[in-house]
Amino acid sequence: MKIIIINGPNLNLLGKREPEIYGGKTFESYFSDLQSKFKDLELEYYQSNIEGELIDKIQEVGFSYDGIVLNAASYTHTSVGLGDAVKAINTPVVEVHISNTHKREDFRHVSYISSGAKGVILGFGLQSYELAIRSFL
Repeated sequence: MKIIIINGPNLNLLGKREPEIYGGKTFESYFSDLQSKFKDLELEYYQSNIEGELIDKIQEVGFSYDGIVLNAASYTHTSVGLGDAVKAINTPVVEVHISNTHKREDFRHVSYISSGAKGVILGFGLQSYELAIRSFL
């Protein structure tokens, strides 16, 4: 089974950025933990701060992978294009957020991704990614 985690803007700063919200662990370190936990899966990871690159990656893998775990970060709340990309592909997508976006600013309560996603997991810290992966098993 082939699953990719796609992270959006500023998630490359995990471990440094607002640790009170996002924790102190880098995503690269956490991804190594996931690879160890899910040895039977082919797990990949991609991150970009650029909306078009995220759309390109979704289109690239969206017809051949078994699952996409997508944390579009702030683009979740602004990008109709990312939402359309999720709806245009065959591969199921689980939308993930580290924080509970509904406990944050009002603009974070809107998602352009959710309507095309298989499901949404938010508020469980980095464990949100593991829960999303398990949803494909």
